[in-house]
Amino acid sequence: MSKKTDVGAFFAPCWLLVLASTSMAQNTGPQGTSPDQPNGLIDHVSPLAPIVEKQEAQKAVLPTVVVKGRVDNGLGTSDAASGGVISAASLADLAVLRPGDTLQSVPGLVVTQHSGDGKANQYFLRGYNLDHGTDFAVSVDGVVANKPTHAHGQGYLDLNSLIPELIDHIDYKKGPYDASHGNFASAGSADVVYKNSLAANVFDYTLGAYGYQRILLAGSKPLLSANTALGLDTSLIPDAPIALLALELQHQDGPWQVPEKLQKVNGVLKLSQGSASLGWSVTGAYYTSHWNATDQVPLSMISSGQLPRLGTMNPSDGGDSARMALSGEHHESLDDGYRKWSAFVEHETLTLWSDFTFFKLRPVSGDQFEQNEGRNVFGANWVQGWYHELLGWDSSTEMGLQVRYDNINLGLFNTQTRRVLSMVSQGHVDEWMTGVYAKNMTTWTPWARSVIGARMDQVNMRLGAQENVLNSGHASAAQLSPKLSVILGPWAQTETFFNAGRGFHSNDARGVIDKVDPTTLTLSPAIPALASSFGSEVGLRTQFIKNVQSSFSLWQLKSSSELIYNTDSDLGSTSANGASNRVGVEWHNHYAPNEQAFVDVDLAWTKARFENMNDNGEVGNHIPNAVGKVGMLRVGVHRWGPWSMGWETRYIGAYPLTQDGSQVAPSVLVSNLRIKRTINDSTHLSIDLLNVFNRQYFDMAYSQDYQVSRVAMPVFSGITVHPGEPRQMRLALSIGF
Repeated sequence: MSKKTDVGAFFAPCWLLVLASTSMAQNTGPQGTSPDQPNGLIDHVSPLAPIVEKQEAQKAVLPTVVVKGRVDNGLGTSDAASGGVISAASLADLAVLRPGDTLQSVPGLVVTQHSGDGKANQYFLRGYNLDHGTDFAVSVDGVVANKPTHAHGQGYLDLNSLIPELIDHIDYKKGPYDASHGNFASAGSADVVYKNSLAANVFDYTLGAYGYQRILLAGSKPLLSANTALGLDTSLIPDAPIALLALELQHQDGPWQVPEKLQKVNGVLKLSQGSASLGWSVTGAYYTSHWNATDQVPLSMISSGQLPRLGTMNPSDGGDSARMALSGEHHESLDDGYRKWSAFVEHETLTLWSDFTFFKLRPVSGDQFEQNEGRNVFGANWVQGWYHELLGWDSSTEMGLQVRYDNINLGLFNTQTRRVLSMVSQGHVDEWMTGVYAKNMTTWTPWARSVIGARMDQVNMRLGAQENVLNSGHASAAQLSPKLSVILGPWAQTETFFNAGRGFHSNDARGVIDKVDPTTLTLSPAIPALASSFGSEVGLRTQFIKNVQSSFSLWQLKSSSELIYNTDSDLGSTSANGASNRVGVEWHNHYAPNEQAFVDVDLAWTKARFENMNDNGEVGNHIPNAVGKVGMLRVGVHRWGPWSMGWETRYIGAYPLTQDGSQVAPSVLVSNLRIKRTINDSTHLSIDLLNVFNRQYFDMAYSQDYQVSRVAMPVFSGITVHPGEPRQMRLALSIGF
């Protein structure tokens, strides 16, 4: 039986102490610092020995001029047409329903929800139903967010602790072409980087429909330094560490028949010092949330009027989640290269109560089940780079070592109204993932360069099962993944790209090691510890037309197996389907006529099929829940007088729910709007209108077996849906100080 610890009560005195001891006085970063400079860092010359001499030398240095746009087209620096950088400026004037929706700025990525807002989102990219994170790797300020061998789903990616206002930029890549990214990065990756300082301290209060309330208090301040104590000018020697503190409190009920009653407490404390050439940072994060969930419900019952559109089949579904993380990094530029190391430790707990089949498995008590876990994670990365010549051409080589250890306690129980009836499985998992990589970039001519790399990864798993001694054991696997990128140009401000590479995702240790399925008590099929993928891509990136940045890519991605989430028998587990093949086209356009306005148009088309017809014991070769068409129109106007505005319309095409394609989820078209009014330099008022046209749509749809009551007949291959939220308004007041 699971036990729940109130970590919020334990850490509350710590946060009160931090708030009491940290001054939130007016701050624009260190004196002489442009608040718009990335990460609030200052470029400066190498330190001179005597402090006073250094001051005198730097007094003659002209101020650094920083030019920062909303989108970095990567011309001359990007290794693939499908990669890019999303700046904080491009996110500031856009309305989002949930924190994870911020990642929808990655062209072609879809973020939805099929349960309560405290649970990880559902993600779709390049024809993958990524479930809750498999095949899309995400890190937040250096902490890897994906969770292998998770209680709910492999690669579980929970971004509910993300604070959008702290984001400095997002580096995203697609395809398995970058040697520095390993597990879960076959379809792509995104590295979310937080700011080191804020332009001004801020207090935000948001009030919205369905009981939505959010408070954000955030600010930064240079700490006392030796320079201050000596009476020296800190603007010339930026050696004072900067403290950034953010505290977020949120409550919402949502439009559901059973109020969500989401309660979230979220905090970040970050210390940093130095510049882009030499510096360090240490970040502490704390998050906890509790919520009721409205899981997917039978579409037939909504259509017949037996169930309200926003109703539930089990009002006791929901969850509790908490995480604490401590991370640090150090980076420095060397005479002939660079060096960086980082490390993090994390403690996470999660308890989920879900019910997807209602009365099919246990007609008397119902099919609700509990998944819980307690996880401790340690991760470390080391990177070393050298600048040199190769056959007389400018070249650089980078090597890296990545280590991660997950210590996990897992439990799966049959429950009724959150009360445990029986244990299905329980055990302890130790999982090590080690990766080493090397890559070389050489500029062969002014118009041709290459990036050649490879990485070796090994996973070691050990499972101690309590329900069945036969399921205890260990497994390991290793994979070599070569990578290649060739970049030609620029000609007429246009570059062309060819990319190829091998990738992988790890599989759930229980699926790999289990000999007997703990639910059906049948022999479990053999599943490899690592499932490989191979991707290739040709593309171009151009700025030939004035003020327009465009990229186009034609890609293919093959996977040796598909992970599926089992809701009808192996509750909460994952298993592998057959090999798959995906091909697609992506087209991204960014038009910025001036510094105040921009228009983004993104289009993505994917054809996803199983490699073999009639594979997996099913007819056909369609991949269920593989989204084939995604479109996005985004318009932003920033500081047009006192006004700012952001509009987004997102289209998700119809997608198959079954392998034979006989059941299809309808398309989705949703628009969001934010209007912001600047009252004075420190006060802003904004209105978010979500789902502007109040369209009725489904966030998620599935084909599955279920039974709606004790006496009803089972429904086979029925459609269950999680409706999207109706139109709602949120009003936010932001006060800077």
